[in-house]
Amino acid sequence: MPDATPALATARCPCPTEADTEALARRLASSPALGHALITLHGDLGAGKTTLVRHLLRALGVQGRIKSPTYAVVEPHSAPPAAAWPQGLRIAHFDLYRFSEPREWEDAGLRELFADPGLKLVEWPEKAEGLMPTADLCVTLIPMDDDARTLDLSAHTATGVQLLEAARA
Repeated sequence: MPDATPALATARCPCPTEADTEALARRLASSPALGHALITLHGDLGAGKTTLVRHLLRALGVQGRIKSPTYAVVEPHSAPPAAAWPQGLRIAHFDLYRFSEPREWEDAGLRELFADPGLKLVEWPEKAEGLMPTADLCVTLIPMDDDARTLDLSAHTATGVQLLEAARA
């Protein structure tokens, strides 16, 4: 379930191929608003959440293996310096799928990680419902056939609106 805060703007982005999903990730990566954004990813198992994150991180210049943080809960990454973030960009990719109760959020020390600067990407955010800050952008992935999917985007902050506009560009 996307963030309960009313959306300021929404968009539906059909991605009939993997290349379309990758292109949407590149457009998101072009936005300076990513510097301190919280993006939540919603969808069933296999909908393409981790795939979208992988494309986004590659578009930001992240090197090396990009794996799902399902067992680790969080995987840290760093993007190289760019005009929008001359010191580089800290990225935290969270997967809360294994959380069975909100208390695990506190026990894992995630509140502190969310207070740090940088980009936060969260799969299965509903597992920490009511504990996370308001998402800037909620992305709901709806699988279609093969690699085709539709991405429903909802912006809940001014930062989210900037990201949504970049995604639609």
